[in-house]
Amino acid sequence: MSAIACHTADIDGQKIFYREAGHPDAPAILLLHGFPTSSHMYRNLIPALSDTYRVIAPDLPGFGFSDAPDRATFSYTFENLTNVIDRFTDAVGLDRYAIFVFDYGAPVGWRLAVRHPERITAIISQNGNAYVEGLSDGWNPIQKYWQEPTGDNRDALREFLTPKTTQWQYTYGVADTALVAPESYTLDSALMARPGIDEIQLDLFLDYASNVALYPTFQTYFREHRPPLLAVWGKNDPFFLPPGAEAFKGDIPDAEIQFFDTGHFALETHLGEIAGVVRDFLKRTLPRKAAA
Repeated sequence: MSAIACHTADIDGQKIFYREAGHPDAPAILLLHGFPTSSHMYRNLIPALSDTYRVIAPDLPGFGFSDAPDRATFSYTFENLTNVIDRFTDAVGLDRYAIFVFDYGAPVGWRLAVRHPERITAIISQNGNAYVEGLSDGWNPIQKYWQEPTGDNRDALREFLTPKTTQWQYTYGVADTALVAPESYTLDSALMARPGIDEIQLDLFLDYASNVALYPTFQTYFREHRPPLLAVWGKNDPFFLPPGAEAFKGDIPDAEIQFFDTGHFALETHLGEIAGVVRDFLKRTLPRKAAA
């Protein structure tokens, strides 16, 4: 088990924080986190994979320990998040890599795959959606904001940014909440409370509509390129429903789908099971090179 190193990369003047472990010449895996968290969500998965793979997990701009540039100079859209992460992969020397995507990390990962299909060696989607079938009624208040981007509809979404709701995202659908480490949602809430982060997150809520509009483009990529794909899904997720996982098979018939009896942050409660499934999938999918 290799140690996790914490680094920063300068991407066009932005500091992008990332965690890395594994031999630099091993097959690479890029871990992309979701809302409202950071690379911290992968703190236990990284060592479970890094004996065989080079594992890199960045914090998206405005999240975790990466810079949060002012909204006056940086537009918080998923396209711009992807632009930064695309340049980040070049900066850290990722020319071919698998992606492990979750929540917000999914539309960033799908955009990277559409831009550079030749770079993507495999996909693991952990509650990372690409189909309208996967959207639950929990999206209704956000969809209302897409349709009517008024100040009142924006303010109505601030409840999603509270510590109470963040904790709920971690514990909803979990049979034994004692398995959820409190530092997970406590760290997320502390970082969310920084000045200006609330407005950044509300901007991203609005722009999430661009991801749904691109679902057909993402699905075309899946059909045309047929990347090896594993979906590992917390089946009790209040936002992304099991049909969103099952839908991958419509475009990638060989996609592998596994459900776990847990919620949105499935790694918090089912790390061992998910890591085992991922390792088996990657063993059959990626070339292996022993660490020196």
